[in-house]
Amino acid sequence: MNEITIAVAGAFGRMGQEVVRMVKEEPSFRLVALIDPKGKEGGEAPVYTGVVDALIEKRPDVLIDFTTPSSVFENARAALEMGVRPVVGTTGLKPDEINTLARLAGEGKVGAVIAPNFALGAVLMMRFAQMAAKYMPNVEILEFHHDQKLDAPSGTALKTAEMIQEVREERKQGNPQEEERLQGARGGYIDGFRIHSIRLPGYVAHQEVIFGKEGEILTIRHDSLSRTSFMEGVKIAVKKVIQLEELVYGLDRLLD
Repeated sequence: MNEITIAVAGAFGRMGQEVVRMVKEEPSFRLVALIDPKGKEGGEAPVYTGVVDALIEKRPDVLIDFTTPSSVFENARAALEMGVRPVVGTTGLKPDEINTLARLAGEGKVGAVIAPNFALGAVLMMRFAQMAAKYMPNVEILEFHHDQKLDAPSGTALKTAEMIQEVREERKQGNPQEEERLQGARGGYIDGFRIHSIRLPGYVAHQEVIFGKEGEILTIRHDSLSRTSFMEGVKIAVKKVIQLEELVYGLDRLLD
């Protein structure tokens, strides 16, 4: 495999620092730009305050984005318009924004990967949940993240819900006369089931998908205990995106 040149947006955040470390350790990758709006000095590669300047000057093969929901769309759009392949781990993209990016990728035949979660265990958790939903359609999702996370519910929870929707017809759960005496107590509503978001210091990224059936409960849970858990998936996405000519949503679609 030829060397893949990479720019990292959000390079000095907690996820960004893990990505930079992974890129430096992978022999087939070369780090060419660090992007941070505060312009910190990193020493590992030239630092830029904006994505566009970095892409114009360095023309990397891939832009890895772990920034914020408010900037990720413009970053990914700029990359696609310049022929740079984005690998996006930032959550919070709206469906219409993903559709726009998919259109740009298809028109330009430029690969792109958007993954709500890069942990391989999380991908398996979502697949197992989809399998279970065929047989146990009464379900709720609980997701737990650190208290600095900006979006709720998490992208992983939404992706899990989408996969469940593919095999489960909409049905209202619980008592039809249920009264929510405190707004939000029952969580966010989607296709008849609920998503609950917990934000507390000490968590990294965790999710439970709980299925209920008369006489039994099935719980499928995944825990990311360290941000290093996401790096194998990011590495896979970078290597795969070079071969793509379209946008792929979800790491599961890149795995055998």
